[in-house]
Amino acid sequence: MRTEHQNTSPDSPAAGAEQRGARRAVTLFPLLVLLAGGLGMVTPGSFTGAAEAVPYLLGVVMFCMGLTMTLPDFRSVVRRPWAVALGLVAQYIVMPGLGWLIAQALDLSPQLAAGLILVGCAPGGTASNVVTYLARGDVALSVSVTSVSTLVAPLLTPPLTLFLAGEFLPVDTASMVGDILKTVLLPVIGGLVVRLLAGRYVERALPVLPWLSAVTIAAIVSIVVAGSADAIKSAAGLVFLAVVLHNGLGLALGYTVGRFSRLGEPAGRALAFEVGMQNSGLAASLATAHFSPLAALPAAVFSVWHNVSGALAAAWFSYRDRRRPAE
Repeated sequence: MRTEHQNTSPDSPAAGAEQRGARRAVTLFPLLVLLAGGLGMVTPGSFTGAAEAVPYLLGVVMFCMGLTMTLPDFRSVVRRPWAVALGLVAQYIVMPGLGWLIAQALDLSPQLAAGLILVGCAPGGTASNVVTYLARGDVALSVSVTSVSTLVAPLLTPPLTLFLAGEFLPVDTASMVGDILKTVLLPVIGGLVVRLLAGRYVERALPVLPWLSAVTIAAIVSIVVAGSADAIKSAAGLVFLAVVLHNGLGLALGYTVGRFSRLGEPAGRALAFEVGMQNSGLAASLATAHFSPLAALPAAVFSVWHNVSGALAAAWFSYRDRRRPAE
C-alpha cells in the first residue's frame, strides 16, 4: 500500500484515485484482518492444507508493491544517501534488537520468541508509506527506505534471524534466503519491470492494488491463525503485549533517530513509521515455513496492530500540527 509517486502529479485524476484508494485501504485494513483472524479461529478446519499457499499469496502482495514502484522512487537514495542509510540501519538494528529484548523480558516460549524476532528482522511494511503521507511526513524518504529495505532483505533478514533467534530454534539461513528471493525480491522486480513496460495500463489499476494487497494479507492472517487456533487461546494476551511493546518502542525510537540526526520533523515522522511498521506478511510466511504456525502468531497480531497504531500516531501528529499555530 503506497502513496503517490514523485513522477505523478498529485493533482492528476490517477494520483487522486490512488491516494483515496490507499487511504481507505489502510483505514479499513485492521478491520479486514480482524475479521480474517476471527474466521481462522472459528473455522480452522476450513483452511486445512492452505499453509502451502502462504508464500504464493505473499508473492502476490510483493508483486503489487513492485507495480506501484517507479525508478524516481529511488531518487532520494542518490539525493539524500545519508538519510536513507540512517533509516535502513535503524530498521535493521532497532526492531531486531527490540524483538530479542522483549522476548527475553517477557520470557516467551521458543516458538513465540523466534516469531517476534523474525518480525523485527523483516523489512519495512508498505503501509508505512500511506501512514507517513497521512502524518504529513517525508513521503519520498519513506518510499525510498521501504524499497531499499525490501531489496536488501535477502542479505540481512536471514543472518539477523540466525544471530538473534538461533538460541531459541534452529534457523536454516540458506533456505530462508531462497524463500525471500522467491517470494519477495523476484515478485517486486517483476512488478517494477511490468510497470516500466506497461505503465499506462498499470496506472489504471493503481487504485485497486491497495485493496488487492489488503485482501491477500488478510487471507495470509486467516491461514496463520487457523494453524495455531488452539495455542492462541492461551497465548494471545502475552503475544499482544509483546507486539504492542515492539511496535510502540519502534515508532518512538525511529522518530527519535530522525529528530536527533537533525533531518527535520517530516523525516522524523517518516523514520518513525519505517522503523515501527514491519512487513509482517513476510514474517508470517517465513515463520510458517521455517518454524511453526505458532511462531507466525506474532506476525499475524502485528499485521493488525501496526496499522491501528500507525493511524493513531498519524492522527496525533495532525492534531499537534493544528495546535501549534495557536501556541
